[in-house]
Amino acid sequence: MSNNIVVAALYKFVTLADYPELREPLLQVMLANEIKGTLLLAEEGINGTVSGSRAGIDALFAWFRADPRLADVDHKESYCDEQPFYRAKVKLKKEIVTLGVPGVNPNLQVGTYVEPQDWNALIDDPEVLLIDTRNDYEVAIGTFSGAIDPKTTSFREFPEYIKNHFDPSRHKKVAMFCTGGIRCEKASSYMLGQGFAEVFHLKGGILKYLEEVPEDQTRWQGDCFVFDNRVTVRHDLSEGDFDQCHACRTPISAADRLSEHFAPGISCPHCWNNLNEKTRASARERQKQIELAKARNQPHPLGRRYDE
Repeated sequence: MSNNIVVAALYKFVTLADYPELREPLLQVMLANEIKGTLLLAEEGINGTVSGSRAGIDALFAWFRADPRLADVDHKESYCDEQPFYRAKVKLKKEIVTLGVPGVNPNLQVGTYVEPQDWNALIDDPEVLLIDTRNDYEVAIGTFSGAIDPKTTSFREFPEYIKNHFDPSRHKKVAMFCTGGIRCEKASSYMLGQGFAEVFHLKGGILKYLEEVPEDQTRWQGDCFVFDNRVTVRHDLSEGDFDQCHACRTPISAADRLSEHFAPGISCPHCWNNLNEKTRASARERQKQIELAKARNQPHPLGRRYDE
């Protein structure tokens, strides 16, 4: 494995009043440097995952550094031997991660950042409530020991879950985490606004923790779901053994792929009996196009990307 492709997951909450004007210059930087992936721009900041050569990724971050607002954009890097994305996209959004609650602004109020090296000590505290802010299919692949799974199917469900299950007067210390740090940063802003006194979140997210904390000291269990065609990464950030069902987006194991209900690109044991016919027909057509592209040795996008 050559590991010649750099995968950079990045975000920053920062006020970008002119964010629509940034779209085209940013896209041109990506195209000029053969960078693939998707970046989201909103008034509250930037978010996304991109991939390219070392020189290409360095050129992108040089472009960020030319703008004081983006000079210190947070990012984590991992490596693979094939491009995990097929196109370069820059999208304009209302939020860079969608919570759907007006007034939540990490640029004005945010929880306490916890460095990966200090995370174990925090979550080992029995008084700390540890919450995984990711969606159910991500948590099923791996999570921190002792973490609560809200069983949400989208981040929009998180505020209602908190209201229904936790009380600021009883739950004094709350620690949260997510893949790259962005979801839990916004969640911490929301929870402070709801009256929770001490709110902590893992700086750089799970990916930074896996990068910096030795495996023999880890509190992490399983693989980490990532938002590209690798599907999951192990503790050493190498590509995991999971695939993804492109009909229902659920990560699928080697055992799932042996099931009679698994049809590549069309169904898996998690969705074979609950897909509507429109979705099933779309999956069949997409798989047909993938197979035709493979036969022609052409790029074959495997379905839409699911952002944090």
